[in-house]
Amino acid sequence: MKIVFDESFLEVYTSDPAASPGRLESILQEIQDYEFVKPEPASDEDILLVHTPGHLEFVKSMPRIYELAALAAGATIKAAHIAFSEPAFALVRPPGHHASPNSCWGFCYFNNIAISVRKLIAERKIEKAVIVDFDLHFGDGTDNTFADDASVSYFHMPGGEVESIPEFLKKEEFDIIAISAGFDKHKDDWGRYLETEDYTEIGKIIKEFSEEKCEGRRYAALEGGYSTRVLGRNVKAFIEGFK
Repeated sequence: MKIVFDESFLEVYTSDPAASPGRLESILQEIQDYEFVKPEPASDEDILLVHTPGHLEFVKSMPRIYELAALAAGATIKAAHIAFSEPAFALVRPPGHHASPNSCWGFCYFNNIAISVRKLIAERKIEKAVIVDFDLHFGDGTDNTFADDASVSYFHMPGGEVESIPEFLKKEEFDIIAISAGFDKHKDDWGRYLETEDYTEIGKIIKEFSEEKCEGRRYAALEGGYSTRVLGRNVKAFIEGFK
């Protein structure tokens, strides 16, 4: 199990909740026992696998945000490549699942998971992927990206219905499972749905289906989760089930 991380992600780059001080630090305190690897930024060519030139130029008009968003996308690509030998978790920000091809909102700029999946397809490493999103919020950017793309199925877990994930994965065939890992459904975060133990169960479910259907290939990237009091424990709980 590898954690893809760069200290640049600790920077407080805006005033939004995803960039708040202490957020990633609370996670790092809990997962120091894992092996960390450094990412490289996604290239503009990689970003254009999902986003339009106009959107890329819009993000470039905010130079520091562009640098961090490209690094977050690159970290998620690295996690996707690592997944062919072992599970990986991209500990990144800005998040990505509200970034559509030509627009973004919700603290997102580039769609990290979507870019990484498209990269694998472009490299002919996979033919079919599934994306499981257990963030509190529906990943409209991811859904918009793949709405007319039969090579990728996107699933957002409704409410606290952990059992909906195996119901979805049973019906699908795929070469890899990519996870939009948001932790804001916790009972002490914005969503008020899940216990910490539920994240371990989600990780175990995804691990089991990846081993059954796609030779264990699985990776995740951080989306939401804003209560620093519980966020680190929740991420650790997920990784413990996922590894």
